[in-house]
Amino acid sequence: MARYLITGGAGFIGSNLAHALVAQGESVRILDDFSSGRSKNLDGIQDRVEIVRGDLRDPVAVARAVKGTEIVFHEAALNSNPRSIKEPGPTNAVNVGGTVLLLEAARQAGVRRLVYASSSSVYGELSPVLPKTEDLPLLPKAPYGVSKLAAELYCRVFAQVYGLETVSLRYFNVFGPRQLPDSEYAAVIPRFLRQMLAAQRPVIYGDGEQSRDFTPVANVVEANLCAAATTAGIGGAFNVACGQPSTLNQLVAWLNAELGTDLPPVYEPIRQGDIRHSYASIRQAESVLGYHPRVEVRDGLRETVAWFKEREA
Repeated sequence: MARYLITGGAGFIGSNLAHALVAQGESVRILDDFSSGRSKNLDGIQDRVEIVRGDLRDPVAVARAVKGTEIVFHEAALNSNPRSIKEPGPTNAVNVGGTVLLLEAARQAGVRRLVYASSSSVYGELSPVLPKTEDLPLLPKAPYGVSKLAAELYCRVFAQVYGLETVSLRYFNVFGPRQLPDSEYAAVIPRFLRQMLAAQRPVIYGDGEQSRDFTPVANVVEANLCAAATTAGIGGAFNVACGQPSTLNQLVAWLNAELGTDLPPVYEPIRQGDIRHSYASIRQAESVLGYHPRVEVRDGLRETVAWFKEREA
C-alpha cells in the first residue's frame, strides 16, 4: 500500500517529486502511460516505487492507482501552448477529462488530499499587471491554459461540494534535470541547451526581450510538499515561482557563461499563443502554504547544465 500517488510520475516534475519522497522514506505509487515519461527518470528508485502503467483517461487504471492512497500529486498532462493550438481536443481530453476522472476516483477511494499541477498560462494577458497575483482576471491565450483553468475550477468544486482537500499550484516556467529536450514542444531551457551543446545558435521566437519567471524544479518539489502538509489553502490556487523576471536574451547570456560558449541567438517570428511578459508574486504561497524558493535561478541553471552535459556525453 502506498501513501502517495504521483500521476505522471515518470515525467519531468513527477520523477523529481518521486525521488524526493523516496529519499524521505515515503511509500510511493506512480501512474504513467510512458508516452512522454521515461523509465530512466526513475533510475535508482524503481525497486522502491510501485508503478501502475496506464492512461489518465482509463477509469480502471485510475481506480487501481488511487486505491489505498492518502495524498495524490497530479502532474500528468498534455503540456505546451503550441501543441494545444494544433491539438485542442486531446489537450482537453487529458487535462480536463482525465482530471475529472481522477478527482472522482480519488473521492470514491477516500483520498484525503489532491495537489494539482496548474500553470501560469491561466493568466493570459488580459491584465498588464506584473507580478501576477492570484486575484487577477484569468483569460488564457491558448487551449492549454483553458484546460488548466478548467481543471483548477473542478478541483475547487470538489473541495467545496465533496470535501476532497485540493490545492492547485500554478507553475511558472519550471526547468531542471530530467526535462526532455527532444520534442518540438520542449520548454525553452532544454531546447536552448540541446542546441548550444551541439554548438548551434539557440532559436528565440520574437526579439528575446519577453520575460519569464524561470523556476528550478527543486522549488516546485518543495511547493508540492508544502501543499501536501499544510492545513490551509484548501480549494485555493497558488503561484509557484521564484518571483523574479528574466528575459530570454538574459537566459542565453547566462547559458553561454555556464557553457563557456559565445553563441548569439537566432531570432524567428513570435509563435501564436506566446505571452510577452510573465512573472509571479509568490506572497500567497509563502504566507498560506509556507513555501519559500530554495534554489536561485542561476544555481538551478548550473545544476541543469551539468545534468545535460552528463546526459549528452
